[in-house]
Amino acid sequence: MIWSVSILELTKYQALSNDYLVLDLPADLDQVVPLLPLLCDRHRGLGADGLLAFDPSELFVRIFNPDGSEAEKSGNGLRIAACHAVLRHGAGAEFEIGTMARANPVRIVEVRGACVVSELDIGAPTLEPDRWVFIETAAGRARCRLANVGNPHCVVFGEPVTRERCRELGPLIEKHPMFPNRTNVQLAEVLDRGHARIEIWERGAGYTLASGTSASAVAAVLIHMELTEEVLRVQMPGGTLSIRQQPGGELVQAGPAQRVYRAEVDLSDFAS
Repeated sequence: MIWSVSILELTKYQALSNDYLVLDLPADLDQVVPLLPLLCDRHRGLGADGLLAFDPSELFVRIFNPDGSEAEKSGNGLRIAACHAVLRHGAGAEFEIGTMARANPVRIVEVRGACVVSELDIGAPTLEPDRWVFIETAAGRARCRLANVGNPHCVVFGEPVTRERCRELGPLIEKHPMFPNRTNVQLAEVLDRGHARIEIWERGAGYTLASGTSASAVAAVLIHMELTEEVLRVQMPGGTLSIRQQPGGELVQAGPAQRVYRAEVDLSDFAS
């Protein structure tokens, strides 16, 4: 294999332990994306939950999973992109990060060294069908609500909200025939009117310590079902995200993102 550009500069960030590699464009994604299973591997590569291909001139980001598939949206990924825009490219206090579907408004709340706290408007959710959905799997029958916050989610109720059950049920629901393009999966429980707790199985990434769109999807469902207030905190293994629903229906999440390190990677090291 001939590498047209062998050396890449990658920056690793984490948001509530959900970590991404950020690559500034222009770059040859046709070379990089096929190597993501290795680059994102936590033993054979740098280790990450995915790659953000960021265009600093347009403030636009493409989101890739570790398996090389492209995601429509990532809440933590967008807050990481906002962090990168501030720390690396001098973005101001308010701006928009573009994704395939829409421009996502960002407001910077605080900058503390390599950590940037931001609020991100990810838009209004779609909750269809507005009823319980029952999914039969090899690990049992799941009672679910479906939500879309720019990417698809299946929120499962009545299950133990544990890492073990999430790893067991998550991949079966992700790839269930009901979801031809696969789905993200959350096991959810309400703690009180202002708090919920979830475990996450992320489409294309697997078990994940935190997910901004997962937290937002669960919040949207709980608010719609009047199980919580319109402002709540969603607890995940990697940390807690604050979610509120605005009068127009838009979901706004607030939380930190932090730069971890910068690295130069020689792609030829990953050639097979």
